[in-house]
This record gives sequence, C-alpha cells and structure tokens, in this order.
Amino acid sequence: MDRRKFFKIAGVTALGSVTAAGTYPLLEAKWCRLARRTITLPNLPPAFRGMTLAFISDVHHGPFVPLAYVRDIVEIANSLKPDLVLLTGDYVSQHPRYIEPGIEVLGKLKARIGRFAVLGNHDHWEGAPAVRHALAEAGISLTDNMGYWLDRQGDRLRICGVGDLWTDRQDPQSALGDATTQDAVIMLSHNPDYAETLCDRRVGLILSGHTHGGQVVMPGFGAPMVPSRYGQKYLHGLVKGPSCQVFITRGVGTVGPPVRFLCRPEIVQITLI
Repeated sequence: MDRRKFFKIAGVTALGSVTAAGTYPLLEAKWCRLARRTITLPNLPPAFRGMTLAFISDVHHGPFVPLAYVRDIVEIANSLKPDLVLLTGDYVSQHPRYIEPGIEVLGKLKARIGRFAVLGNHDHWEGAPAVRHALAEAGISLTDNMGYWLDRQGDRLRICGVGDLWTDRQDPQSALGDATTQDAVIMLSHNPDYAETLCDRRVGLILSGHTHGGQVVMPGFGAPMVPSRYGQKYLHGLVKGPSCQVFITRGVGTVGPPVRFLCRPEIVQITLI
C-alpha cells in the first residue's frame, strides 16, 4: 500500500469514526433493550409468586419521540404477555397536543390482569386533566393517591401509587387503604426521591422512573446530570430505600437533547418471587 492510499484510507476511517461518534447517541436513544429482573416482594402470597410485570416509564412522546417508536415499545411489551402493565409517568413532552395520540397508542398495551399508572412531572406541566382523561379513555387505571386490591385464590396483592413529588401531592394513606404490614404492596411513584419521604413499612416495593438512568453516562465518571436530590443513589436499578426497596428504570424516552450514551432505554420485565 503506497503512502497516498494509506492516508486516504486513514482519513476516511477517521471521518467515519467522528461521524459515528456523533451519530451513536442519537441511535442509542431509540435502541430499546428488554431488561429482565427477578425481585423478592415481601409477604408475596403463593397465588402471586411468579407473576410477571411489564414496567414502562418516561415515554416522553413529543417532537423527538415519535409515535412509531411508541408503537415499537408497545409491541415489545405485548410480546412478553405480562400479568400486569405498570406505567410510572411522563407520557408526553413539550406540548399538550402529544397527550392524546401518545396515550392512545399506550392503550394498546395488553395484560392478563390489569394496567396501572401514575402521572409524572411532565404530564402535569403539559396538562394533568387531559392526561388523566386520556388514560381513562385508554382503559388504564390511574393510581395517583389511590390503590387496588388484586385477588387470586383467596390471596391479595395491593397495587397503589402517589402523586408526583415535584408537581402534585402525596397521600400514602389513601393509596395504601386498609393494607397491613402482613400484605404484599407495590407502590408506583414517578420520582424515586419519594422513597426518602415515605415512612411506611407496609410498602414492599416502589417502582419509579424519572432519572432516565442519567440518560448520558460518562465512563469512569457516571451520569453528570441526575434529577435527584440524592445524587446517583436513585440512578437506576434496585436500591434500598429508608423503609423499602426501590426499583428505578431508565425509561424508554428522552428529555432535553434526544440522545443517550451508555444508557440504553429499557422496558423491564419483572418477575415477582
């Protein structure tokens, strides 16, 4: 290989590398993965052991998260044939006009037992009443400061939720109802920081989103930007909170720059034991 040809190939390779480096975060933002986790839920009765949950958060349908991508998310979740679908908010971003079409697509999510949701801060910013109406029209049960008992073979499981920490009120007593410390309870809270406020041993597991796993993670440094008062404690994954365990998903959408880096979006399949 002569010198001229070498430098020509090297130049093309370098240009390709720079282009790829600039393009990759845009591609990763739509490269949704399926994460599978098995979580021990305290007091889980025999009839609910092995139950599967499709856990989705932070869709952020808007200018940079198109309906085609939301449809892909629904297709992946439905392929799991889950017992429950659980949604922890931020369905829309940047304009109220994205509320109805985005949630209409989410209404195609399928579950054997039920679909439950709470609102996030972006839902309140773009119009909480419209988001609540769209969820109701889609047949998705809202759990902001309320809860539902699931009954199976004489056993019961509580699915409940609280309002968003930044933009709403939190009423855990209304959410928990008549649950006792002997019951199995899953609480939905968009913002995982709420775990630091909750002082109730009846809750066995909080499911949250909001942090996006940092969305951009730098090797050797971590996520430079995390919307949490507690640094990277509630960044992603299963965390021990003051009164119960908390699982935080990276979510499926993006906010701000429509990029992700070393932090792929995810749908989480949770198996309860």
